[in-house]
Amino acid sequence: MSSHSEVPAVSVEAYEPPYYAAVFTTVRTQDQSGYSETNARMEDLVKDVPGYLGMDHAQTPGGLGITVSYFRDADALTRWRTDTEHRAAQQRGRAEWYQSYTLHVAKVERSHGFTRAQVSQSPTAG
Repeated sequence: MSSHSEVPAVSVEAYEPPYYAAVFTTVRTQDQSGYSETNARMEDLVKDVPGYLGMDHAQTPGGLGITVSYFRDADALTRWRTDTEHRAAQQRGRAEWYQSYTLHVAKVERSHGFTRAQVSQSPTAG
């Protein structure tokens, strides 16, 4: 949900299906007062939801933000959607921070991943 350019890029691992993905795309307004703080709080808060698996986020130079949050089951997603503090942040987002947004919820039926093995280099390698 936030710009983490100082953090190395690491995607959420492929989990054993089925699980749920909430795909949240946004275009933000010019006034972002308080957004970073609220965003950081939401990232911390969602981690406490039983069944939360992780989150991927990307921001295009043109301003399109894409956040994909992963949840073990529909109940976990509902707990997050109905969390009181999250609901207040949603309302503030509509009132102040988002020009537009779209939310897609999908049940993941297939999932796999790949990670390149680290090649250790000796100090004398050229």
